[in-house]
Amino acid sequence: MRNVFLISFLVLLQISCKKTIKEDSSLTVMYLAPQKIEYASGFTIQNKKGYKEIKVTTPWPNAKQELTYILYPKGTNKPPTFPNTTYIEVPIERVVVTSTTDIPMLEYLNLEDKLVGFPHTDYISSEKTRTLIDSGSIKELGKAENLNTEVVLELAPELIIAFSSSGDTNTYNLIQKTGIPVVMNGSWLEEHPLGRAEWIKFIAAFFGKETIAEEVFQNIKKEYTQASTLAQNTALSPSILSGNMYKDVWYVPGGNSFFAKFLKDANTNYLWSENKKTGSLALNFESVLENAQNADLWIGSINAASLNELEKNNRQYTLFNAFKNKAVYSSSLKVGHKGGLIYYELGPMRPDLILKDIIKIAHPEMLTDYEPYFFEKLN
Repeated sequence: MRNVFLISFLVLLQISCKKTIKEDSSLTVMYLAPQKIEYASGFTIQNKKGYKEIKVTTPWPNAKQELTYILYPKGTNKPPTFPNTTYIEVPIERVVVTSTTDIPMLEYLNLEDKLVGFPHTDYISSEKTRTLIDSGSIKELGKAENLNTEVVLELAPELIIAFSSSGDTNTYNLIQKTGIPVVMNGSWLEEHPLGRAEWIKFIAAFFGKETIAEEVFQNIKKEYTQASTLAQNTALSPSILSGNMYKDVWYVPGGNSFFAKFLKDANTNYLWSENKKTGSLALNFESVLENAQNADLWIGSINAASLNELEKNNRQYTLFNAFKNKAVYSSSLKVGHKGGLIYYELGPMRPDLILKDIIKIAHPEMLTDYEPYFFEKLN
């Protein structure tokens, strides 16, 4: 009888071991799906044997060293140790993100319920995520560059997805010493609109949502390229003024900037397109007036809700034909419940909508059934 019991025990143990090995194998397959990067230049993803290697090549401006992250499935052995590398077990169940641009990506991947904390929650405009904030599921964490570490430790996230505009990561380094891994998101440095949207694949890798991310991105890419192709067939290319004054300086997008790419793909004549700068140009009023007084359209960051308010901000704005002809368009009018700008939250994830907005403004005869989503004309 004792032998029968022993044999039965060994059989059950063998079955259990086989089941564990099978589950580990399925985990590896599920959470290490291959990913192809088409437009993004700031990160790479490679599948290795039993783990995934992500390198963020431009985590912040003028970064001198790339950052390496190793993702391996929960329940499997940790890969060999490499220097200056962060190890993350996937899939993640509890996450903290620090940029509003990450919110739409989580939502498109159906992962908003994994978010447990965010700095400056008032900046979040999405109604879906705001519901979770209002219910207490997502906690306020203070400032992005100086997170409330006490609250972070209480939340015990499995991952923090952060960003830095200057390379100052002292707060994140402190948190990482407690055992909570931190990864840096450099999506905002991408120069191609589709490059920014493609960072959804970066987010997806930590949750085993690679397939969904690929489907979402391909749909956005399709809409963007079709709209751009349509715009290139228009006969006219209206001239574009962009930006506005801040104190005594007028900031306009550089000719190789993110926004200039939209203007080019919408088949417009951006008046600073010959400049090769990827960031903003700081100009005096006189040089802007000389170059753009007769511009057909004024599209861009305009800190005013109406033409009257724009004139009160600076009477010199009235010298531009675009102002006189009431052809001024702003993306700052559409705000969330707490005042967050929807353009800055959702725009990087939906470049196709930004492009269609500009095409509809510049070529009103095109996209006849489309209503601009982000940009509105100042009344």
